[in-house]
Amino acid sequence: MFKRALWQGLVAGAAGGVVMTLGEKIEQAVTGRPDSHVPGRVLARLTGLPERDGRQPLPVNWAMHFGQAALLGVLRSVMAQAGLRGPAASAKFTVVRVTNDQILENATGVGAPPATWPRVELLVDLLHKTVYGFATGLVADALAARDGLGPGQRHAAAHPGRRTDAGPPPREDAHTR
Repeated sequence: MFKRALWQGLVAGAAGGVVMTLGEKIEQAVTGRPDSHVPGRVLARLTGLPERDGRQPLPVNWAMHFGQAALLGVLRSVMAQAGLRGPAASAKFTVVRVTNDQILENATGVGAPPATWPRVELLVDLLHKTVYGFATGLVADALAARDGLGPGQRHAAAHPGRRTDAGPPPREDAHTR
């Protein structure tokens, strides 16, 4: 399951990153908002690369932007392989994406807690991370569905409905191929 989740997650996360970036570019064309160089600055601080004032080198910015998108996609793929699929799983994953960004940005001193941001900036960021979370989820869920039900889904199917007396299936029936 984890081998499949690795490659499927990298694909799903990269696809989500592309969809998010396209959405950002459309939003920027409408609003006039400039590119963010926060990802590049975070990567520079995490790796010890030299920081520049203002704009960061595009390859550094994109390496963090798309690298983080692809790597976090692995977690969403693990969720899908386990049987956590659909919009509710994508919403949970979106919270993880936002949390990951905030940990890295605040730990490096590049960012500040979202509660201190101008509301419009916060809404724009949350919109784009939601697009990423759901796009990544669609791809991860579709790839995982090719492998059949996840262990959690098989457990739920064995005991349909909301029941308190539904114990787990036998160990040998819990895992996928």
